[in-house]
Order: sequence, then structure tokens, then C-alpha cells
Amino acid sequence: MKLEGAWTGRKMDAALELKADSITAEGEFEGYASVFNVVDQGGDAVQPGAFIDGIARAKAERRFIPLLWQHDRREPMGTWPDMAEDAKGLWVRGKLVLEDNPVAKRAHSLLKAGALGGLSIGYRIPAAGAEEDPKRRGIYLLKKVDLVEISLVTMPMLIQARVSAVKSLLEGGVHPSVADLVGVLEELGYEKSLAQAIGENSRPLLEKRTGDEGLAQGLDAFYKAVAATDVL
Repeated sequence: MKLEGAWTGRKMDAALELKADSITAEGEFEGYASVFNVVDQGGDAVQPGAFIDGIARAKAERRFIPLLWQHDRREPMGTWPDMAEDAKGLWVRGKLVLEDNPVAKRAHSLLKAGALGGLSIGYRIPAAGAEEDPKRRGIYLLKKVDLVEISLVTMPMLIQARVSAVKSLLEGGVHPSVADLVGVLEELGYEKSLAQAIGENSRPLLEKRTGDEGLAQGLDAFYKAVAATDVL
């Protein structure tokens, strides 16, 4: 059961999706802090419109949403001058405060080198802000979300953001073939050789297991195969 109305330490990660030329010398960058309709490892899926009221309320209350390093409240690094929902998710523009801030300077260097893997939101769920998906037991649809902070993180844990199509196949009782798997990963932006390597690494369990236990093992094998490629 979800806890609502209080800070529960909940976090959700998303791919940063930075363009190399979007990182300025002054420390500005942009990306998506959350994407819609993707189930995270805690079983939450943010729905379109979830952030609108919370952002408006924060602005009205002049409440600061900090830019943190790895969810560490002791390491504020900057501000979020702009954030807005679009069809994909919560788009944000961040500004690192580089002066007299070694952590922000290090994050800036890592961003420019492509060594930071994503953004992650810290949030709470207001009253009546979530409901269980009627079609998927244990999955909660977040219709209202209050942001507490947004962090730059080195390795986002939300593998499902990149492999949601394969996850849906497995949960539906269908074991994708290696060819299916490679095709999905290529659509998600993986290079062909890397997608093929992931498919081959996960072939044994993905193709040979059956039943509920086999589905769980197949999904676990796929995630481990992704992690083994060092793409996150």
C-alpha cells in the first residue's frame, strides 16, 4: 500500500538525455527529470498532468526545489530555473552554481564528459494522488506528485525506462525471441552490436523458461545482461 501525504523518501530515475551542445560553460543543462507511463522499480508510474498542480503550488509558495548531488541534502548544487510538462514527461533546465562549490564543478565536468547517467526526482504523494492500476496488481499510477528535490545521479536504476517494451512482453506471458529483443533495443537507441550482445547474454533464460517463475527469471536475466554491458 502506498503512503500518501508525507515525505517517504521515494525516488524515481530517468535517462538524462542531454545534448552535448546543451551544457554551457556557465553550468546550464536540460533534460527530462521524469517520463510518463514508465513503471519504476518501486512499482510507480507517473501519469501526464501529475506535476502541474505541485509546480504551480511551489511557485505560489515561493518554495525552492533544490538541485542535489545523488539525493544528498547536504550537497545542494544549484537551481532549476525552468520546468514544465510536455507530452513526454517533466522537462527541466538546471543551473549549477559553480562558484565556491567543488561538487558542482565536478558535476559540470562529468556532464561535459558524458559520465553522468541521469536525473532522479525525490517526491511525495499528496492525498488521493495515487491509485492502483486496475489491470496490473501492485502497480500504482501517480496522478499527483509533489516534488521535493531533483538530483543529478551517476547511474540511474530505472532500467525499465529503456526496456519497457520487453518488460511488457514478459509480464504478458510472452518470451521475446533474441531478434525481438534486439529490435526493441535498437528502437530505444542502442547500437546494433550492443543490442545483439545483450540479446545473446540473456538468450538462455529468455528462450527456455516457462511459467511465472520462468518469466521472473527471464526478466532478471535480461536486466543483468543490460547491466553487464556497462551502458548505464
